Amino acid sequence: MKTIQETVEEIINQTPFIEEALHDKLINVSSLAREIQPEVAKRLSKEVKTGAIMMAINRISPVHVLRIRKNIRSFSLELKDFMVRSDLLDLTFKNSGSLQKQIAKIYEKINSNRDSFFTVSQGIFETNLVLSSNIEDVVRTALKQEELIHSIQELASITIKLPKSNLEQSGIYYFILKQFAWANISVQEIISTTHEITLIVKERDIQKSFQILMNVKSK
Repeated sequence: MKTIQETVEEIINQTPFIEEALHDKLINVSSLAREIQPEVAKRLSKEVKTGAIMMAINRISPVHVLRIRKNIRSFSLELKDFMVRSDLLDLTFKNSGSLQKQIAKIYEKINSNRDSFFTVSQGIFETNLVLSSNIEDVVRTALKQEELIHSIQELASITIKLPKSNLEQSGIYYFILKQFAWANISVQEIISTTHEITLIVKERDIQKSFQILMNVKSK
């Protein structure tokens, strides 16, 4: 049977940001204990006093937070260039037998256009395209027979060139996306390769997004 300590740690570890906020003393332990008390009692099938939960919270080791922060400090020093693009849109199509053939034709048509931005992410049921507005007509014409599921306009992207060490360090994407969540910036799409990550946000959020990444780089 699980102990109060194990149950409290499990609940806190499953809740985004709480462990780190506790470590930084940004959360009132008494309030947190009262908040999770019903869940603790439910999982243990018995009444649990708030004081016992507070003791369990105070005993939680910040080892995960400290490990991630160590990784981040090392990672931040190695961050390289940022590239910003604006005037983008996002189109999502239902997968079909003809969709990939049409996308291949789009690549052929825009291959010589160095000013264009065009990425493709294929999922199990749908395929997402992020593109610059200067090739919108080409893409929409080529895919006019395909089923458009969703579209968003007035987007921008920030591409981050990652150091080779990012493959060995945990918590990198978590740290970057956490900054955006705390700033109430909705990330519309995430496009990644081995040494690049591109975040797609609304154009109105691009300045704030860029500043967040500059702050990460200077940590």
